[in-house]
Amino acid sequence: PEQDGEMIRVTNLPLIALVVALIIAGASGFSIRRDGATPTFAARRPSSSLLAASSRSELRIDRGISRLPAAAAAASTRTTRDDFFRAILSGSAALVSSSLIDPPEPASAVDLPGGRRAGPGGRSSVPSGKIPTWALRNGVDFPILALNTVGMSAADSRKATDLAVSCGLTHIDFHPGIERDGVASYLRSNPGMREQLFLNTKIRKFGTPGGSPEEAAKKARDQIDEDLAVLGVDSVDMLMLRDDPERRVMQAQWKVLEDALAEGKTRSVGLVNYCQGSLDAILETCTIKPSVNYIMAHVGMGRDLKGLKSYSEKRGIKIFSYGQTGELPESVPREILESPLLGRIGKAHGGRTAGEVALRWVLQNGMGASVRPTSDFGKCSDGESCGVGIRRQVECLGWTLTKGEMAELDAMTSPDDNPTLFSSSGCPGAYGT
Repeated sequence: PEQDGEMIRVTNLPLIALVVALIIAGASGFSIRRDGATPTFAARRPSSSLLAASSRSELRIDRGISRLPAAAAAASTRTTRDDFFRAILSGSAALVSSSLIDPPEPASAVDLPGGRRAGPGGRSSVPSGKIPTWALRNGVDFPILALNTVGMSAADSRKATDLAVSCGLTHIDFHPGIERDGVASYLRSNPGMREQLFLNTKIRKFGTPGGSPEEAAKKARDQIDEDLAVLGVDSVDMLMLRDDPERRVMQAQWKVLEDALAEGKTRSVGLVNYCQGSLDAILETCTIKPSVNYIMAHVGMGRDLKGLKSYSEKRGIKIFSYGQTGELPESVPREILESPLLGRIGKAHGGRTAGEVALRWVLQNGMGASVRPTSDFGKCSDGESCGVGIRRQVECLGWTLTKGEMAELDAMTSPDDNPTLFSSSGCPGAYGT
């Protein structure tokens, strides 16, 4: 072209010639347009704005403008140069088809394993069934990897849910309140996604010293109804009960969860931060056993988590974990994330982070895991890092530690920790007691 931005039009190129043209045009940017009946490829010399985009190693694809609704005709999408050429070379000719022009991807789309690309709103390139599941009672499939929205605002909770679904992570583990509100917002915007999600929430701590079991049971019933109404669903997939210093309170609230299960308000039931004594209180009177015990688990605590893992599993209760890189005090996650041992193992597996090695140890030890998007507690305001963090943790299902590496990690004795650190004062070593 003789002038900035002037178009050179090439029509009806064979695929090989098109790829060559794309490579030549790669440094400058390109657009694929449809005028009349003939799809065309247009390469252009970069203007100053295009040069700026090129410096970030990005390309811009302008979608076809014919046969599309007006809103779609005006839309465009961004992707990296490597992603685009990978798609072309793998045979994704729909990018230049006269009738198979896809709608644009949202800006918060993330790269998936194998060069795939996925964006929010329920569109996922992760194959169905990628996340392994446990078979719980009543035929419920429990995905062993979940998004943990702990501490997030409603906006970040919704964003994280969007990004998790894009990565094939459909188990959403959230607290009542603002985290729940973010999940509810996602469901309202994506009503067709409810059946693809595993919604997992918790009953709030009773937290009323001297309160009666009857009062505790009422609070649990009221919360269940409130949560279902806010979420706009008839049932969730799991309800988990927090512990309490009073045995009769735990027993009364567990009966409420059993009733919710019978009434179809939940498909499964579990516990949160139950030490052996609290677990015994539930097993003493329950008619339905908990399916999971949701506790902290990380390297340094030993394979059996102070004996609580085997104690639970012998009673048919699986361990669902949080805090794979530690929680409090801040020195605990810092010690794990900066561990030379975990760093060395991660490097041996193609540059995995210490956090990914820590997660892989938990998974390979037979536990499920609820994971935060990043080590930045309670935040997903940066969609790019949040999406990458979720993707990399999903990828931990696709590689394994060697027996020698597992033995080294099993032998770690620091940072030592209490698996029920955030239990009530009824359990030994509870935080703040």
